Amino acid sequence: MTKTITFSKKIDSTYSGLRLDSVIAKLCPEFSRNHIKNWILDGSLVLDGKETKPRKIIQGGELVEINVQEEIPDQFQPQNINLSIIWEDESVLVVNKPPGLVVHPGAGNKSGTLLNALLYYEKDLGYLPRAGIVHRLDKDTSGIMVVAKTERAYLNLVNQLKDRTVKREYWAIVVGVPISGGIIEEPVGRHPKLRKKQAVTLSGKPAITEYRVHKKLGGYTLLKAYLRTGRTHQIRVHLAFKNFPIVGDNLYGARKRLASGTTEKQRSVIESFNRQALHAKSLSFKHPVSNTIINLETELPKDFKYLIQCLEEN
Repeated sequence: MTKTITFSKKIDSTYSGLRLDSVIAKLCPEFSRNHIKNWILDGSLVLDGKETKPRKIIQGGELVEINVQEEIPDQFQPQNINLSIIWEDESVLVVNKPPGLVVHPGAGNKSGTLLNALLYYEKDLGYLPRAGIVHRLDKDTSGIMVVAKTERAYLNLVNQLKDRTVKREYWAIVVGVPISGGIIEEPVGRHPKLRKKQAVTLSGKPAITEYRVHKKLGGYTLLKAYLRTGRTHQIRVHLAFKNFPIVGDNLYGARKRLASGTTEKQRSVIESFNRQALHAKSLSFKHPVSNTIINLETELPKDFKYLIQCLEEN
């Protein structure tokens, strides 16, 4: 499938002295600078009917024309996988990812991912990087995710994430009872020996997690956690580092960890909880077109609710 993009405009003299690629980025904010640069280099964008270069200095009064046909890359195939859509408009799609769903195809997951589902739901997402996915959740973490539906929205949301203005609240059930909330500021990077793990390490990147006690559940605690940075497995690594591993998180120390006073029923429920008890509960971001603040949240999954219910019976 191909998409035709056409554009024709006489450049105003107010842009005199600026580079061509910079001017086009201002005239066409829905496209990235790299996208525009490729059009100029392959001759799809011409100035006064002639091929040109990205660094061409504009005088004012030139006619810029774009005529390009783009094909959707066939690297990933659409698949009919159910999506739980929380909110949607012409620019943004917000989904509630279930536990067990991989976000993006990788070495061990070539298909059956959120990306494959998005391509089936909206074919035009195939023109965007990663089908519009701007951030990820681990396979066994459930919860809210925002997806861009246009290149303009994608660029805007990526910048919001870089600027740390996207607010994300996670709920986690941990082993142990923190006295109070706090801020964990420890660098996170690749584990020096175990390839699949991350760790607090001096060679890691700066990472900051804020957490608050929401409810005490006997020897366990329901925490609210907030990302100030977005490192891989950050919440899981940071809470384990503080000796409060997330229930069900076999990778970061909770495999055989039970709190004192755990009943046989609770033990059975915890041992059958086959993922980390981590859920992305709410999300707040600035709409990439209207600039209004969008606040959204999800229901807790059934397994998460049941785990809380069982731990409250103490």
